[in-house]
Amino acid sequence: MWINRATKFLKLEHFQTKKERSKMSETLSNIGIALRNRAILNNRVDSTTLNDVIDAEFESRFEGADLGEELELRRLAENEFFGFGKLQPLLDDPSIEEIWINAPTQIFVARSGLSIQLDLKMSSSEIAGLVERMLRLTGRRLDRSSPFVDASLPDGSRLHVVIPDITRNHWSLNIRKFPRKTYTLEDLVSFGSATREQGEFLTKAVRDKANILVSGATQAGKTTVLSALLGVLDSSERLISVEETFEIRANLKDWVALQTRQPNLEGIGEVSLRRLIKEALRMRPSRLVVGEVREAEALDLLIALNSGLPGLCTIHANSAADAMLKLSTLPLLSGQNIPSEFVQPTIAACIDYVVHCELDKEGHRSISEIQAVLPFDGQLKTRAVQC
Repeated sequence: MWINRATKFLKLEHFQTKKERSKMSETLSNIGIALRNRAILNNRVDSTTLNDVIDAEFESRFEGADLGEELELRRLAENEFFGFGKLQPLLDDPSIEEIWINAPTQIFVARSGLSIQLDLKMSSSEIAGLVERMLRLTGRRLDRSSPFVDASLPDGSRLHVVIPDITRNHWSLNIRKFPRKTYTLEDLVSFGSATREQGEFLTKAVRDKANILVSGATQAGKTTVLSALLGVLDSSERLISVEETFEIRANLKDWVALQTRQPNLEGIGEVSLRRLIKEALRMRPSRLVVGEVREAEALDLLIALNSGLPGLCTIHANSAADAMLKLSTLPLLSGQNIPSEFVQPTIAACIDYVVHCELDKEGHRSISEIQAVLPFDGQLKTRAVQC
């Protein structure tokens, strides 16, 4: 009997008719009310409480239902009350790299670098409630005065949300998932994302305390390559990393990760990337990592590297040459009297190598070039590293 019921569960899709979906929605609502009542009485709700409530609800409403329906109800209830609702199965799927929502009927995922639209719908209220739940433990806010937010989810994924009237009609949501495993340079070689010679060259460069800039377009694998480079560090090193939201991974005992903070409702309490770089220098680092330079913090990074502290960072660019050009432009955004005559020689003195990553049309990520930065002779120049 058990085998027959389990087989039925594997073959049938449950709760597909309008009547079944209505019944399921009502049941989940009743479970939510019961859980809230339990929370008021016991000051806590856990998975055991959820199972007790489901057992009671199932006995009263689903008499004669099969095993598949019961298991589906438990899965839906657990996702709804302890996870992130309809998005939880997508978050649990290791093949999915990113999830984004443009509108309640426009939900996409990325698999192997390629985007796919799902046959999945959510109401506007579901999306808003989901975002509120995601932000609840992050200390970050989202409202008309602050219509953008970046935050880290409990599993390390990065959340980005934009709301109207910055968007035209609907909330826009992106969840960038990160590999649960921290890949090494050897892993990248085995995947075909780097050649054996590139892996050996970069291993030696990191151990020689070279300053490395990792460049590439969005989703090109910059953070993955950066984390792989950190895997080469000696266990005795003290690493300080600074980011907008936590993304970097490193298997080091002596590692402090810092992230930025938004201002509060009164407009105070903001901690910028520039401030974090300055604070990191007071924390006795032997290696500094900046998750990504986008604006004036590039100046603080260059000053830190120019002091003799080895470091690594990433930057959005279409090529290694573009990365150098962009890095020479960003410090000018600091608002200080920083001439390009100071910036370019400093870059040439600070940055040793540019590692450029690419994502091709088939979704394959790879290190496409490694450029060595040449001594400054009036202009920034690089040469390709043959490896």
